Amino acid sequence: MKALILAGGMGTRLGEETALIPKPMVEIGGYPILWHIMKIYSYYGYNDFVILTGYKGHVIKEYFLNYYDRYSDMTIDLSKNDVQIHKMRTEPWTVTMLYTGQETMTAGRIKRAQRYVGAEPFMLTYGDGVSDVDIGRLVDSHAKSGRLVTLTAVKADGRFGTLDISSDGTISQFQEKPSDTWINGGFFVCESGAFDYIGDDADNMMWEHAPLQNLAKDGQLHAYRHGGFWHPMDMLKDKNDLNKLWASGKAPWKVWEK
Repeated sequence: MKALILAGGMGTRLGEETALIPKPMVEIGGYPILWHIMKIYSYYGYNDFVILTGYKGHVIKEYFLNYYDRYSDMTIDLSKNDVQIHKMRTEPWTVTMLYTGQETMTAGRIKRAQRYVGAEPFMLTYGDGVSDVDIGRLVDSHAKSGRLVTLTAVKADGRFGTLDISSDGTISQFQEKPSDTWINGGFFVCESGAFDYIGDDADNMMWEHAPLQNLAKDGQLHAYRHGGFWHPMDMLKDKNDLNKLWASGKAPWKVWEK
C-alpha cells in the first residue's frame, strides 16, 4: 500500500524557516519532519511513498537524490577524483516525488496522484505532523469499517476543526473549526473510490472541505480514535517544542527505536 504525503504547502506561519525550504523539510533533531513521518510508516512495513510536492519541491527532490551520500561516511581523494564509501546508511524506501503545482490545494494534489495509486487502497497524511499512532491497528480499523476513508481522530486545542463521531466510528459531520474535542489528525487510509469525491475543479479544492464533508454525509468517513501523542508543526513554537522532545531522548513518535 502506497503512502501519500502532502508536502506542497508554503508554511507561511513558520516565518523565515520556510523562506528557502518547503515546510516538510524544516528539521527536527537534524532531520526533516518529512523524514520522521516516513520513518513512522516504515516501522510498520510501509515503504512505498508518493511525495506530493509544490512550493520549492526541488529541495525535496535534491534531498532524496543525495540521501545516500548525505548519511554515509566517506573519504574523498581530490587528487584522484576518487570517493570511497566506508559506512552506508540507507532506508528500504521507494520514493516517488510528484510535482503537483505551486498553488494547488490539497484535493488537487491528491487527485494528481490517482494515476500512481490506481485501483488500490492507499494511505495519506500531511507532511507537517508526527504521532505515535499504531499504523497496523489503523489499517485494521479501516478494513473492519467498510468505509471509503478512515482518518485518525486525535484530541487537540481549538486551532483545528471538529468531528462528530458515532459509537461505531462513523463520522456524520466534518466541520473545519474549532473546539476542544476530536479533530482530524491526518494519517488517513483510503479506498480508491475516495478519488470520486474530488471534483473537476480539484486544483482549487481543499480535501478537508467538500470531499471529506461529502464522504461524511454519505456515511463513508470513519474515525480511528488515537488517544496518544500527536503534534503538528504549524507554527515556530510547534517546531521548537518538537525539537525539545527530540533532544530529551523522549520523542513519543520515535517508534522505530522503542
